[in-house]
Amino acid sequence: MEQAGGRLWVVATPIGNLDDLSPRAREVLAGVSLVAAEDTRHSAAILALAGSRAQRVALHEHNEREQAGRIVMRLRQGEDVALVSDAGTPLVSDPGFRLVQAARAAGCAVSPVPGPCAAIAALSVAGLPSDRFVFEGFLPARAGPRRQRLQELAGETRTLIFYESSHRIADSLADFVGVFGGEREAVLARELTKLFETVLAGSLQELAARVAGDPDQRRGEFVLVVGGAAAQAAEARLAEGRRVFALLKGELPPARAARLAAAISGASRREIYAGGEEER
Repeated sequence: MEQAGGRLWVVATPIGNLDDLSPRAREVLAGVSLVAAEDTRHSAAILALAGSRAQRVALHEHNEREQAGRIVMRLRQGEDVALVSDAGTPLVSDPGFRLVQAARAAGCAVSPVPGPCAAIAALSVAGLPSDRFVFEGFLPARAGPRRQRLQELAGETRTLIFYESSHRIADSLADFVGVFGGEREAVLARELTKLFETVLAGSLQELAARVAGDPDQRRGEFVLVVGGAAAQAAEARLAEGRRVFALLKGELPPARAARLAAAISGASRREIYAGGEEER
């Protein structure tokens, strides 16, 4: 599709240390006529640092669908717009997807200004395999759905990356121990690039105990990097899951049988169901 009008810049901003704002990000923020920010008050410091006098508009999960159309109209009129989140790279567990999608659908140019991302920063210092990894963002807030999601991920052999908040980190780590087992290797990165940055490495059991016993380790923003399941263990879980599924599917609807088999075995419900269907 032919590109028309202005350009949407997707600009990564610091996750803590303001010195991580790149010269190119400063230049772009200073040159656009509009900045779409997750929280316009929070972005004020970054825009001041960049010398930006651009108009600011809030774009967050509650208004993105409505705002996207308005911003695209300005792009089509020839204005350049920058998209920023509160910290890090927009769209990575942050708003912006609908705006980028709408801009591209309208034929507007969309360009990235790469920079900080908490998930990648944590992975880079974790010392866990980084050639293949899965970013899961935030787990469900409620305990039941959170454990169910972890059950679905228990057999994943790639390194896993999660975000978590201060008021849920202790409970989430306890759930990881309960579902993944306490011996799984993991790294907990807290307040990356900030004054009280800590990076703790150990087993899930050790990290859970450390966080439960130290209130300081329950403050701030967290990235949890968890080693993948050993391939042999994952295969054993899947084999057990399919065995249980085969026993249950004669008595239950297939979807429910697969869900129960996953909960019992710790294997992926999707893989259990797919394998069971192939055997029919």
